[in-house]
Amino acid sequence: MQLLLLHLDDALELQADFVRSCLRAGGREIQASQDGPTIRLWSKQKNLDEFGERLAKQMWGGRQEPRLCFIGSGDFHHVTSLLLDVALRNEEKSATVVHFDNHPDWVRFSGGVHCGSWVNRAVQHAKVDKVITVGVCSSDLKRPEWKRANLSLLVSGALELYPYDHAPSRVKKDYRSGPSHTQTDGSLRWNTIASSGEQHFIDYLLSRIKTDNVYLTIDKDVFARDDAVTNWDQGRMRLRYLLSVIAAIGQLHRIIGADVIGDYSLPVYGGSRWTVLSKHAEILIDQPHRWPDLEHATRVNSAANHQLLEALSEIMP
Repeated sequence: MQLLLLHLDDALELQADFVRSCLRAGGREIQASQDGPTIRLWSKQKNLDEFGERLAKQMWGGRQEPRLCFIGSGDFHHVTSLLLDVALRNEEKSATVVHFDNHPDWVRFSGGVHCGSWVNRAVQHAKVDKVITVGVCSSDLKRPEWKRANLSLLVSGALELYPYDHAPSRVKKDYRSGPSHTQTDGSLRWNTIASSGEQHFIDYLLSRIKTDNVYLTIDKDVFARDDAVTNWDQGRMRLRYLLSVIAAIGQLHRIIGADVIGDYSLPVYGGSRWTVLSKHAEILIDQPHRWPDLEHATRVNSAANHQLLEALSEIMP
């Protein structure tokens, strides 16, 4: 396994003990803080593609092992689409992307890629069988059509979405029923972890992964606040449960790559004045209006990262 620390912000640099542990384990750091402000939250397609080319060259190094990458704030979740491209580069068979998140990241976004839209790009990859999103509790599922959700992905089978817990989502169009939802009376009724029971859901999730190859992406805002401190509103999943889920996946499937994202960092944006103002305006709408205690956030996130590193190292030899 290649262990990589991608520095787009200062979230990981603040976790000195975790960084030392990674370096002792043979991990490598990639400094990309000059790109971080430009691509944070969302990026124009040209800028993201150029960053992706530079990142791929630094990541590749001629080695074939799967890569585990820790990234920083969830504002960079669209970088997962670039990491997925690298992971699938020399794979002959398709892969399932298992996506743990408090948000579905399925919005339609024109002119580029948003941290809340990257799933649309991932499912277009020729070697991606489907994306399975797990753990959503956020209000993104409340009247999702109004929030530009690409619900057609559910119809095509390119996406299955299993909230941790959520009320039915009111919709106007017909999206039929699927493995993760049933449409009745103008609502999508979700097959949730809470309704299934945690252990039963693990068995069901395993039955929905049809490929040998799996790529894992973990946004820590899926966790309750005792287990992570992020830039976003957070869900209800506990760290210990997610560790049991990924262990079960690793027993039956080949993990071709993984990334961990969602540590808190102070937002810094680059680009034109209009871009900076637009991004600041967006987070005033979408992100919690709070400034967490940085020392506490660093301590909590570092502890979770240590456990995630240990668990992922066991299933990514």
